[in-house]
Amino acid sequence: MKSKAFLSIAALLLTNILFAQKPSPKLLDATNHVLVLIDHQPQMAFATQSHPIEIIRNNAAMISKAAKTFNAATVITSVAAKSFSGPIFSEITEVFPNEKIIDRTTMNTWEDVNVYKAITSKNKKKIVFAGLWTEVCIVGPVLSALADGYEAYFIADACGGVSKEAHDMAVQRMIQAGAQPMTSLQYMLELQRDWARPATYDAVNNIAKEHGGGYGLGIKYAKEMFNAQEGKQ
Repeated sequence: MKSKAFLSIAALLLTNILFAQKPSPKLLDATNHVLVLIDHQPQMAFATQSHPIEIIRNNAAMISKAAKTFNAATVITSVAAKSFSGPIFSEITEVFPNEKIIDRTTMNTWEDVNVYKAITSKNKKKIVFAGLWTEVCIVGPVLSALADGYEAYFIADACGGVSKEAHDMAVQRMIQAGAQPMTSLQYMLELQRDWARPATYDAVNNIAKEHGGGYGLGIKYAKEMFNAQEGKQ
């Protein structure tokens, strides 16, 4: 009996050891998703009331820099850039100066053949969306991607709607359909996930210091006052 009990305990411990470091398949990493940035443009921003537009611009910069840092696949699309909506925010284009911006007439990105091909050609089952407006240009492709069998995520604070209610209802609708919500800081830190990863440590901290609000200020304070560093034990 004792030997059986010992074997059971040993098996349990071995199982815990084997699976303690296995992350959830729902988590994003640098290689398993494509980031799709939709219609971060002046005309769309003018009518955005769910968030202060400076917050959305800041968060658009954060997720763009994070995607660039981790070399995550990225697609950028605009709507009627020359005739109505204007250029993509400089916070995005300065990070991706050589990235082709695909212009559309469709409100639902998924219905534009060029954008659809650009997204699906990345061969990623997870798609992360951010853009303006939440209730139109984010809901459309999120629901469409889910219907096509993709895992859809959206970065809620890098999106915005014409009212708080419009944004909130869109968020609820997407969640009810199976999409996974997240924030800009969450997106970046989920990609880093371990402070002992030196290749991206400095870049992530620099992005946080510039765009991470109080969190970034805390990093500056800890470094300058105590020379503290996450990932050091």
